[in-house]
Amino acid sequence: MGTRAGGRRTGPKCIAIVGPFASGKTTLLEAILARTGAIPRQNPVSSGNTVSDHSPEARAHAMSVEASIATTEFMASSSPSSTARVDRIPLEAEPVLAACDVAVVVAEADEKKIPALQLIMRKLDDLRVPRILFLNKVDKAIAGVRDTLKMLQPTSAAPLLLRQIPLRKDGVVIGSIDLALERAYIYREYAESEVAEIPGDDKARELEARFSMLETLADHDDQLMEQLLEEIEPPKDAVFDDLAADLRDGAVTPVLIGTAEKGNGVLRLLKTIRHDAPDIEATRKRLGAPDGNATVVQVMKTIHTPHGGKLSVSRILSGQVADGLELWLPGGDTAKVSGIYRMLGKDQVKLTAARTGDTVALGKLDAVKTGQTLSSAKGGIKPLFDIEPPQPVFAFALRPKERKDEVKMSAAIQRLAEEDPSLSLRHNQDSAETVLSGHGEMHLRVVRERLEGKNQIPVEGHAPAVPYRETIRKPVQQRGRHKKQSGGHGQFGDVVIEIKPLPRGSGFQFTDTITGGVVPKTYIQSVETGIRDYLKTGPLGFPVVDVAVNLSDGSYHAVDSSDMAFQMAAKLAMKEGMAACSPVLLEPVMKVEIVTPSDATSKIIALIPQRRGQILGYDARPDWPGWDVVEATMPQAEIGDLIIELRSATSGVASYRAAFDHMAELTGRLADEAMNANGKAA
Repeated sequence: MGTRAGGRRTGPKCIAIVGPFASGKTTLLEAILARTGAIPRQNPVSSGNTVSDHSPEARAHAMSVEASIATTEFMASSSPSSTARVDRIPLEAEPVLAACDVAVVVAEADEKKIPALQLIMRKLDDLRVPRILFLNKVDKAIAGVRDTLKMLQPTSAAPLLLRQIPLRKDGVVIGSIDLALERAYIYREYAESEVAEIPGDDKARELEARFSMLETLADHDDQLMEQLLEEIEPPKDAVFDDLAADLRDGAVTPVLIGTAEKGNGVLRLLKTIRHDAPDIEATRKRLGAPDGNATVVQVMKTIHTPHGGKLSVSRILSGQVADGLELWLPGGDTAKVSGIYRMLGKDQVKLTAARTGDTVALGKLDAVKTGQTLSSAKGGIKPLFDIEPPQPVFAFALRPKERKDEVKMSAAIQRLAEEDPSLSLRHNQDSAETVLSGHGEMHLRVVRERLEGKNQIPVEGHAPAVPYRETIRKPVQQRGRHKKQSGGHGQFGDVVIEIKPLPRGSGFQFTDTITGGVVPKTYIQSVETGIRDYLKTGPLGFPVVDVAVNLSDGSYHAVDSSDMAFQMAAKLAMKEGMAACSPVLLEPVMKVEIVTPSDATSKIIALIPQRRGQILGYDARPDWPGWDVVEATMPQAEIGDLIIELRSATSGVASYRAAFDHMAELTGRLADEAMNANGKAA
């Protein structure tokens, strides 16, 4: 293959900072902003004053609850770069990650966080986003860096390539040695490191680590391989070219070290991003953006601000955007840009224009949604990628404490769903509930806090109603007669019906065996209408299923019979007959597929019977080393808070998919509780 020209890229870049919970993402972003002069000083997370954790919810929970965008400038010759600190991977993060040039994955030497790290790495693989791993908190790590990399390697499909090793004095990390530059750096708290010669005692360690780095690079460079075999020292420029090319190709994941809390290692990270990370051209190619002179804009995130209205955080993939520019949506509609802003957390700075590579917020694009691709080309272009909503794993029914707030609440939830497409809202016709679904209890708790705080709408939430049904166990024949005389025309309807159970899943069947016109054909439809109306709420208080009704006999009156009279007669027959049919409650049972780290599989298997579930089996998760898939059936009533227990047992990483499987009889105490909750005594 020969040596590849990596080339150093300047210009605007977009970087995503991702990583497991509490790995130091917010702290690293704060350190970057402080080092580049975007903020006067680095604030600790505990202060509640960090740029990314600016929302009341983030401060209340001392954790990030959404993607945050901040723009800064590093070195005078480069253009501003935007950094998105992303915490949640499900759906909100996908449009952000896809449009970024590179991801900085913040990790630490913590074995418990390996499954979470693996989830993040797999998502980056799916989106084909190059990444740098920043090994944080090296000052507190007990294990050596190379041992840590061996522990972390299973999380990454590409080799983890160590770019630095720690410099220690009396067992304390005081700096790092850059293996490409062959130079030592002595850490200074919240300041640029001091360049130093590599101490003699560390020279052999540095040479060994550097050779290991070069060997990995040589896997993709025949010329470098020859030089190593012939013990020729490769030129430094060629090494840097290989490092940049392998990062951009996703052939390796470079590993840098530091302690974000003290600002240590941040400058080397910034220089690596500046020189080695892909630029907007590589990102355009990865996304499949069309060539040409048209302006192409990828919408990464939607924000509703209290005073500025809707903002669409967007990456300019090509062309320029000026205030007032008209952009085409994929469906052929247009939207006009009204305001261009550079973001720094909750703060915005107005700009006159944005150019290729910039990440900016565009104002008042009311019809535009997160993930859409906009273009100045007439008629628009096809979306560059599809967003697949993940299946919700937690839900609650929501209602305002005051009825006058219903419309206001609905509008506020729609805005929140625009900001976070992983939220879903539906109206349950059976229970007349507004059900909000998402990817975890904390996720929906934050949504509720925003409704009550930001939107000033007091709400009540509870577990959504389970869609119980009822059926019958034995057949019955029943007469129903509706007769009423009150002067003038009376009301008369008389029917004989046969009610019998059907196999599970059959639904409802209506037939008639009327002979001799004892019930005129014009009223047979009325009988069916009355029966169907009754079946909406059976004797146990729930909709009735798997029942067949046959109209076999009856009588009518030439003057007093009517459509309504036969409907009433049918309802009377059903009410009396169903009570004698041995009604029984049915509950929905779901087929559940749980994905879990293998070391927690036994815990997951143990909790399934506790939730009245039946284990169908488990196996290794295909192409996911160290993970299993457990299959089971479980009543829907037991699934509501399942995700909380799953995540508690797996350090927050297990998840599940559920789909309706069948209805099963429910008797005894649980049936009584379901009926009492529905307002119907057993």
